[in-house]
Amino acid sequence: MYPATTAEKFPNKAACVMGQSGEVMTHGQLNDRSNQGAQLLHRLGLRPGDHIALCMENNLHFHAICWAAQRSGLYYTAISTRLSAPEVEYIVNDCDARVFITSQHMAALAEGLVGRCPGLVARFSVNGAAPGCESWEQASAAEPAAPLAEEWEGAPMLYSSGTTGRPKGVLHPLPQKPAGSPPMLTLGAQGLYGVNEDAVYLSPAPLYHAAPLNFTMSFLRFGATLVIMEHFDALESLRLIEQHRITHSQWVPTMFVRMLKLPEADRARHDTSSLRYAIHAAAPCPISVKEQMIEWWGPILHEYYAGTEGNGFVLINSEDWLQHKGSVGRPLTGKLHILDDEMRELPPGQVGGIYFESATEYSYHKDAQKTAESRSPQGWTTLGDIGYLDEEGWLYLTDRKAFMIISGGVNIYPQETENCLIGHPQVVDVAVIGVPNEEFGEEVRAVVQPLDMSAAGPELAQELIEYCKARISHLKCPRAVDFDAELPRHPNGKLYKRLLKDRYWGKHDSRIV
Repeated sequence: MYPATTAEKFPNKAACVMGQSGEVMTHGQLNDRSNQGAQLLHRLGLRPGDHIALCMENNLHFHAICWAAQRSGLYYTAISTRLSAPEVEYIVNDCDARVFITSQHMAALAEGLVGRCPGLVARFSVNGAAPGCESWEQASAAEPAAPLAEEWEGAPMLYSSGTTGRPKGVLHPLPQKPAGSPPMLTLGAQGLYGVNEDAVYLSPAPLYHAAPLNFTMSFLRFGATLVIMEHFDALESLRLIEQHRITHSQWVPTMFVRMLKLPEADRARHDTSSLRYAIHAAAPCPISVKEQMIEWWGPILHEYYAGTEGNGFVLINSEDWLQHKGSVGRPLTGKLHILDDEMRELPPGQVGGIYFESATEYSYHKDAQKTAESRSPQGWTTLGDIGYLDEEGWLYLTDRKAFMIISGGVNIYPQETENCLIGHPQVVDVAVIGVPNEEFGEEVRAVVQPLDMSAAGPELAQELIEYCKARISHLKCPRAVDFDAELPRHPNGKLYKRLLKDRYWGKHDSRIV
């Protein structure tokens, strides 16, 4: 299950289609280009266990490069295009990359890395020139399209998004299996989501994130077709679903919100009946948003809770969710534990740290302290989230531990307030944070991205505060509302609250990172 076999079965079938430009790469071309890339990396001296890094926008070269590494037994680290040159430099050096690949679109970044990253033996650019880089297309095209004499399965080594601190590289042991040996995620996708060669998968998010990258790589193993959006747009997503008869897709809740905020005429204009599975994850989905999506698309929403660490996989379908609204599901494998701050197990209904009992091996690259901090004395591992289990074992997320607000000694979890505010028709996005308060230590503040920035002001702020007070405890309601044209949210759905908090805390010392 890899490009060699899919190319033999479906040489002229589209493997990747770019949503806006319409560019196509067939399975046959994917096989040839990834073979040539593997030959180039091998000629440069890379061997199983070595690392490459890539930082580029969604484009037609992305998967061919990843497959060049995947079938060479290499680690490949896809880096966010939203990072600055120093942040990318840190990741390239930290992951021990020997080859770095970017794009002409990222030329300013490439220029900022000139003279940096001494461990690199080569730098390349796709789709045109970038400072300090050779052309990937020219260099790889000079190589034979034959497979390497020995092909071994590689693996991604991705970095956390850094929403609560510096990004961490999540390192798993290499599979030590011949290329074509499918990972568990691939087999799981087949069993859970009915993936086969007829699947047409819409990927609306940046490919450098774990879920889009891992799912698209898995779908390609089946000979499926990917439709890749250059960037997310709510109306364009609906158009592509209709045009390509999309069967599978993966989303984050902010994408649902943006689609639901479209005018009713725009929503009704496009046929989405081909969709069989709408998968979502990465951030909690407000109950009201999910209810509306199920009403619109039908009971085809499938949610999961997991992390790049791969230490657990919790899932729930629409039918079960309608019976347990707000839950993210029950574990597919392993066992869940809820622990208090003293690492004691809590009974159902009590909120604590979420830990997975799992045999999965991983570590945070070059960071033994962070690795140790993610483990309980029992050997269980956590992603840093908090929540609770009900009597039947359904998991409910409360928030990330680092986002908790302590006001007057009371613990307040922002997620509930955010879920409330997002239901207001004028709210496109919202972040609730703790800001300094001399009497209580922290107070609740909402930062809102309104549907219409011209409506932002004291009147809308008071309307939103009253909206909250009518629905949740006054203790959890914001004392004030500020407005931003756009919140610092990554396309993977995760919000960089630390960037917002910096505005308010200044020289204050915050308990929250």
